Amino acid sequence: MKLVTFTEGNRTRIGVVTTEGVIDLSAQDSGLPTDMLTFLEQGMPALVRARVICASGENALGLADVTLEAPIGRPPKILAVGLNYEDHTKKSGFDLPEVPMIFNKQSTAVTGPDGDIHLPQESEQLDYEGELAIVIGQRCRRVPSQQAVNVIAGYTIVNDVSLRDWQFRSATITMGKSWDTHCPMGPYIVTADEVTDPHCLNLRTWVNGQLRQDSNTSQMIFDCYDIIEHLSTAFTLEPGDVIATGTPSGVILEIEPRVWLKPGDVVRVAIDQLGAIENRVVNDPG
Repeated sequence: MKLVTFTEGNRTRIGVVTTEGVIDLSAQDSGLPTDMLTFLEQGMPALVRARVICASGENALGLADVTLEAPIGRPPKILAVGLNYEDHTKKSGFDLPEVPMIFNKQSTAVTGPDGDIHLPQESEQLDYEGELAIVIGQRCRRVPSQQAVNVIAGYTIVNDVSLRDWQFRSATITMGKSWDTHCPMGPYIVTADEVTDPHCLNLRTWVNGQLRQDSNTSQMIFDCYDIIEHLSTAFTLEPGDVIATGTPSGVILEIEPRVWLKPGDVVRVAIDQLGAIENRVVNDPG
């Protein structure tokens, strides 16, 4: 299923995108929640009920009549992996990591699949990073990689937007990764059962129609299951946690001369089976 959070008629709730349109889950079953985080927390029973509703195909809303929001507006955690593609790591001038390099993005960085990306007045070095993201589906700890597939609710797309000057001014990179609107996400969470192989998906990023990143998730150094094992060794993963799995080569940081993103630029990230997100850069209105 393609799980979405959408707004229609000044009301935001969750649904499923089908060939008929968007199925409003709570309208069909009042026992289902209207927010994605609660839905994921209910686990398999909620997913089964949603599948039954979708099978009927009744009372679908037209996609043109709704606005798709970020699937999870405020994830409990946004965790990310740096330097997880060999080509990106080498072109950025770093050694290959021996263990996953983990950082976090603040949950307030989330914006929708077509929301604006803000360029703050404090920086001119705005960069993009198209990435596959894992959405955790159940509370778990110390998950072996062989069992990691069982704790994944699904997959989505994120753009790990980065301010490079803020990223490299200190030993930790969170301040360069967590500005408001710097985690576009969506357009849906594709449930794990519908993703043939998360480690064989084409990933592409365009800026103003020019292809910048063209890779495949098979090129990850640490795969999705390795990452879950590594993270859950240290702390509990919870339903709705989002894990961005790293970006391939093609970011502005690697290009000479470096022409950073500017207002009016449009960044599109597409991944096989997961759809695409497209976001325009604007000056930070705040």
